[in-house]
Amino acid sequence: MRKETAQGLTKNIKEKFVYKTEDSGRFIVTSIRTGKKYYVEAIGDPHLSWGSIDQASGKMNVKKGWKRYKGSIEHEESLINKENGFEKIHSLKAGESPLEYIDRLDSKYEDK
Repeated sequence: MRKETAQGLTKNIKEKFVYKTEDSGRFIVTSIRTGKKYYVEAIGDPHLSWGSIDQASGKMNVKKGWKRYKGSIEHEESLINKENGFEKIHSLKAGESPLEYIDRLDSKYEDK
């Protein structure tokens, strides 16, 4: 998971970021405490495997739409980078909750 506070973002990054979130696993959290926006991306595995099982071989047969709606992106697909105007980029360990991490970061700032 990667997370970033939005400050000097490039034009249209928000629209790009939330486009097809079911595919990418991207979402934006706005703190009710501070008003800060946090952009979150799920990066890497596990990608959901789906299809049907071939009864003869026992192997997974993938269908049209394979790798769609996987709920995460590859590292090179990330929109959270310096070129798009993100400055404070954090990478989380597998299994670490981005919402809990955001809450910890947000608690360091003064309430609005």
